[in-house]
Amino acid sequence: MTPEARLPDPIRLLLVDDQILSRGVLRNGLERERDLKIVAEINRSDDVVGAAKQHRANVALLDAAGPGTASISVTTELRTLIPECRVVILTTYGRPNHLRRGLEAGAKGFALKGSPAPQLADAVRRVHLGLRVVDANLAAESLRYSDTPLSHDETDTLRAARDGGSVAMIARSLHVSERVVRRRLWSAIGKTGARTRSDAIHIAEHNGWLLD
Repeated sequence: MTPEARLPDPIRLLLVDDQILSRGVLRNGLERERDLKIVAEINRSDDVVGAAKQHRANVALLDAAGPGTASISVTTELRTLIPECRVVILTTYGRPNHLRRGLEAGAKGFALKGSPAPQLADAVRRVHLGLRVVDANLAAESLRYSDTPLSHDETDTLRAARDGGSVAMIARSLHVSERVVRRRLWSAIGKTGARTRSDAIHIAEHNGWLLD
């Protein structure tokens, strides 16, 4: 029997990233690992569940900022519908609210985008074994930020206001009255220590409080 024949089945990876270049860097690094096999690549997170099922993926490497369904929602769907496919969320930031929500949703790992391939491969192996892995740099960065002071309604209102629409437009998108929108915006401005709505949005985004 050859040494190759004695190798265990490779860990089947699903890459999810809307940026072709970023996905290519991931592929080129990970496909050098003999115990890893990239079975599919997709560019939208709302295609993840179907792809994971079709290709019998063991681990999904999921870009936190890609288009389509939010990474947290996808993680919840995978945990519910395909629990054998574990999730590693790839991100460029370490906000405590996002880390906590991702782990609560069922993610088994958080890795920094751009991590060296051997480091990411090690995280994949550990996650495949059922361990939880959070990149040390992300964990350290998350300690710099406090949990959000905003209520759920205030957070939704600031998200809806990011595109610069009028109070009337925001009210229609949230199915509430203009008075409610104004009240939430003033409350959010006060809680963030901002002077304007734009400042409040900037501060909340910088601290990771508006992450989906």
